[in-house]
Amino acid sequence: MIAQHLLAWIAYTSDNSSISYWRTKSGVEVDFVIYSPHSIYAIDVKNTSNIRPKDLRGLKAFKEDYPMAKTVLLYRGREKLNKQDVLCMPCEEFLKELIPGKPIIS
Repeated sequence: MIAQHLLAWIAYTSDNSSISYWRTKSGVEVDFVIYSPHSIYAIDVKNTSNIRPKDLRGLKAFKEDYPMAKTVLLYRGREKLNKQDVLCMPCEEFLKELIPGKPIIS
C-alpha cells in the first residue's frame, strides 16, 4: 500500500521524482528511496508497533552514504517521534500527510 501511494505521489507531483530500492552488499536495505530535484527521502516500513534499534539499521546506513537524505521509518505504532536522527511515524499518519505537490515530509 505504501508503494502504491508513493507511486501516485510521484505521478501527481510533476517534479521528475523517481523511486527505487537500496541495498548494500552485506544485505542492509531500505524499502523506498525517493529522489526528487530538491530532496532525497529514504523510507523503511516495519510491521511492528515497537521500534527496536535493529529496525533503524538500514536507514542509518543510508544516511552515512547520503547525509543530506531525510530518513523515515513507518510503523504500526501511534506516536510520531525521532530516534537516532530518524523520523518514526505511524503509517496511517504518513499516508494522510502524503499530498501531491508537497514534500513527502515537511
